[in-house]
Amino acid sequence: MEWMDKKVTKQSAQSACFERLMLGMQDQAFLFDATTWQLVNASQSACQSFGMQWPTPQPQSIEAVLGVSQKDLMAALSSAAAATSTPFAQWQFSRIEDTNHAYLLAIKHSTPHSDTRFNRLVQNTPGLVFEFHLEDNKQIQFAYISDGSYALLGIAPEALKQAPQHFFAIIHQADRKRLEKNIQTSAANLSLLNWEGRVWIEAWQDTKWVNIRATPTTLASGMLQWSGIMTNITHSKQEKIELAQSRKRLAVLGAHLNTVKEQERARISRELHDDLGGNLTVVKMGLSALLKHMPDSEQVLIEKTQQLKTVIDATFEAVHRISSDLRPNILELGLVAALAWQAKQFEQQFEIACVFTTNNNAAQATPEQAITLFRVCQEAMSNIAKYAQATRVEVDLVFATSHLALCITDNGIGMQPSDRVKPDTFGLLGMQERVLALKGVFKIESPITATGTRIRVRLPNT
Repeated sequence: MEWMDKKVTKQSAQSACFERLMLGMQDQAFLFDATTWQLVNASQSACQSFGMQWPTPQPQSIEAVLGVSQKDLMAALSSAAAATSTPFAQWQFSRIEDTNHAYLLAIKHSTPHSDTRFNRLVQNTPGLVFEFHLEDNKQIQFAYISDGSYALLGIAPEALKQAPQHFFAIIHQADRKRLEKNIQTSAANLSLLNWEGRVWIEAWQDTKWVNIRATPTTLASGMLQWSGIMTNITHSKQEKIELAQSRKRLAVLGAHLNTVKEQERARISRELHDDLGGNLTVVKMGLSALLKHMPDSEQVLIEKTQQLKTVIDATFEAVHRISSDLRPNILELGLVAALAWQAKQFEQQFEIACVFTTNNNAAQATPEQAITLFRVCQEAMSNIAKYAQATRVEVDLVFATSHLALCITDNGIGMQPSDRVKPDTFGLLGMQERVLALKGVFKIESPITATGTRIRVRLPNT
């Protein structure tokens, strides 16, 4: 049993020390008039345990409530031996005085077994355990804070209880507004409060990331109280930030490599077309000149020369095909012309109907947008030819004020979700990375109705 003396000067003892400080309290608490020894008020837990009406219990004598007379209680309070014996071992008594009156506050704590178990659980919890409610002015009031407060926030539990505004003061301003909004949402929906943000620890001159998870409970008084835990997530948050930065750097690197690759393709395409094509032209012209001067009697040489001309013609076709695959010259005429040509080539090569449509034949895309959409369409059509078993393909290009949109639809067998995560799906990954490099959106929709696949690409106009 403990004995404490308190004085209250600004507010009445009942309102300041009981209704406010003991609000949401789990222990059994009773407030007695120190002159008449009559019950003035009691906590919700006490009323439930003693079968009293809450929040306005009927006045009763201290003997009727505690089972001891005034004389025995006073003797126990003045005797150390009695203070440690039953029925007083679990009680704490406080004398509270204001300018006009005196009160006796009696608090019965949890049983030792329950208390010990709770303390062990809290001590082994990796974080700060708390209970709080909102005052009428919407300010937080902590009903309970574990000793993990100092280890996590650098603030002692009692300091936070007495001045809970210190907690909001150390939160980063942007994160503070989110916490206030999350509390309001949790209160309105009685939903889980889940928030993470940065706090500045003055004692260590350091910033930590913390996570708050708390469940709201409506007490019998109508007051809403949150019970939960606050944990240090600095390490995992830093790993997440570093991972995001790493992905961003990889995306930039991927975009750079694509640009370099396209430049190299364009260079090789030009060299094939100009240098190799030019040399083949010279060789063919030389063979033609030789044929003119060969006598008719040299049929063997004439036939050999004709065969060489045929080989040169085939080489011309191969150079044109390879050059076109590397960098189609049709792209110089614009994206619309390039996609229309690609659709026609696909239809001729694979004998699959392919229809290209656009909302603006005269519109132009940037070189980056053009090559990205062309390569996406090229890879998509290659996949359709290999796997889709389609009989019809539709390619639609839309020019809008804020973006370009490309939609490629086939009526094939569709694509299963497992097909998108296979280890060798580099074509799909390549399309996605190209689009993301331009801050676009890449989506695969399948199946459409019963069959088919649709690829959607949206690139912003910047």
